[in-house]
Amino acid sequence: MAGSIRVTMEVGADGVALIIICNPPVNALHPIIIEGLKEKYAEALDRDDVKAIVLTGAAGKFCGGFDINVFSKVHETGDVSILPEMSFELVSNMMEDGKKPSVAAIQGLALGGGLELTMGCHARIATPEAQLGLPELTLGVIPGAGGTQRLPRLVGLPKAIEMMLKVFKELVVSTTSRALVHAFFAQRSTTKVPGVTDIQLKPRNIRKVAVIGGGLMGSGIATALLVGNISVVLKEVNPQFLQRGQKTIAGNLEGLVKRGSLTKDKMSKAISLLKGALDYSDFKDVDMVIEAVIEKVPLKQSIFADIEKICPPHCILATNTSTIDLNVIGEKTNSQDRTIGAHFFSPAHIMPLLEIVRTEKTSPQAILDLITVGKIIKKIPVVVGNCTGFAVNRTFFPYTQGAQLLVSLGIDLFRIDRIISNFGMPMGPFQLQDLAGYGVALAVKDIYAAAFGTRNFNSVLVDLMAETGRQGKSNGKGYYLYEKGAKPKPDPNVQHVIDEYRRQAKTMPGGKPVTLSDQDILEMVFFPVVNEACRVMDENVVIRAADLDIASVLGMGFPKYRGGLIFWADTVGASYIHSKLSKWAEMYGDFFKPSSYLEERAKSGRPLAAPRTAHQASTRSRM
Repeated sequence: MAGSIRVTMEVGADGVALIIICNPPVNALHPIIIEGLKEKYAEALDRDDVKAIVLTGAAGKFCGGFDINVFSKVHETGDVSILPEMSFELVSNMMEDGKKPSVAAIQGLALGGGLELTMGCHARIATPEAQLGLPELTLGVIPGAGGTQRLPRLVGLPKAIEMMLKVFKELVVSTTSRALVHAFFAQRSTTKVPGVTDIQLKPRNIRKVAVIGGGLMGSGIATALLVGNISVVLKEVNPQFLQRGQKTIAGNLEGLVKRGSLTKDKMSKAISLLKGALDYSDFKDVDMVIEAVIEKVPLKQSIFADIEKICPPHCILATNTSTIDLNVIGEKTNSQDRTIGAHFFSPAHIMPLLEIVRTEKTSPQAILDLITVGKIIKKIPVVVGNCTGFAVNRTFFPYTQGAQLLVSLGIDLFRIDRIISNFGMPMGPFQLQDLAGYGVALAVKDIYAAAFGTRNFNSVLVDLMAETGRQGKSNGKGYYLYEKGAKPKPDPNVQHVIDEYRRQAKTMPGGKPVTLSDQDILEMVFFPVVNEACRVMDENVVIRAADLDIASVLGMGFPKYRGGLIFWADTVGASYIHSKLSKWAEMYGDFFKPSSYLEERAKSGRPLAAPRTAHQASTRSRM
């Protein structure tokens, strides 16, 4: 590995020294590279036959920035001295103040420290497709090699260097930086699936996909596929529904154009790839079907029985269900090996997560093909096991329930939303429910109750909201009022519904609201989520804890700067979480009862994210 990390120099007859950074795949600034640059620049400046210097990167990429693996070592050891120094000696002294002209020849990537190298040169030349940027802030650090150009102008060069090397060395060991670096690597690791991506399988070419159902989810999925240059057949049950679905897709594409993420030419191309259908006649040559109808088991079973008969034998049979067991959906077919879950998150053409759900019978080829499709349509695929709610919705089912339990105890729901938003979530659980609509919540209510037993908190709040004509954002009336062009505002009239809900719940001690701090409220919402995540990990629903971290960030909006759900929970500590849940379980019941996985980690002191020991794994396999 170290042999492929090097800096080379060639001196031409014209006196130009060509210095090349080589560290596949993106020529990252590993310490070996930085030392190599210093060595080659010193040599070029000293040689009489060198008149000028050109700096570039190998294989069509200038430099993708600092090697983030070094950040991980800093986080592990807390030793910032292992960070290589490049800003003063290399960029300032050798390049910027060098007596020989230095030119950066940029192609491909010039990011972070790579871009800072180009700014240290006397001139730059770039290909039209070159990508330039300083993305360090997404990892919780600032550019550490002179990238903050305005600072020297304000306070002078010596002070600026001192400051940059010091808001950098402090930030790089901060919890925020550790969290963001963890999230970065977590996202990169999701496509490493043992038994699928490591067995020399090649992905098949998915050229044409049928989407069944043109509602909110189906139209969003179709939009994502079309933007990815994949042909789509959209099937609906009647012309009116089909026309509505096609109109929604067109609106989605127009929205992408307005945001600048799609050109008008590409929009026209995408629309040309869409075909409507009212039957299965156009399914004879599709490579994949994605069913996206309402959450009704008999309907989904009927659809899968039909498409198995008409689709070609290689066709992947996928469902967008967010809750229902895949074995139940496909039990009336003979094609369990190509049955798979393709769970998108709403709005499907914007949200980046794709939860790929496999059963024990799903073939590695089908999983690999769906991972590949996910990449093509710019989604982050996370492969998970089959269970009620799968990884994300199962982990977060206590999120809304915990908030509703708090309301039943007399806590103001708008206060709950404010606390959760201040924590870093895009919105609180009640506004989120308004946005998602009440239909899905009502549809899965009984499914969750049957699957999770006494740890399910049975609430009639959504039922009461629906009974009073409230549907959330879709009809402008939910917990909040929604008016076009205005921010959502709390609806004071919803208090009548809350009062009735509390009357039926009868959970307030003595009929009086309980007194809780903001921290209590935050923990009573999120600790049950962590508890369920422990069960998800214990049952091997996810491959690694980091998958649950990135899924929580991309699927539920958990703040990225906190590293994801499990990373954050480990910063809080399993022992503390266990003690609080145990206390609440005595007061309020099994909804808060700690899982055996959490209890074991609390007693042993091992992080929640740590893999099981060999002894624990063997004990688990005998259970």
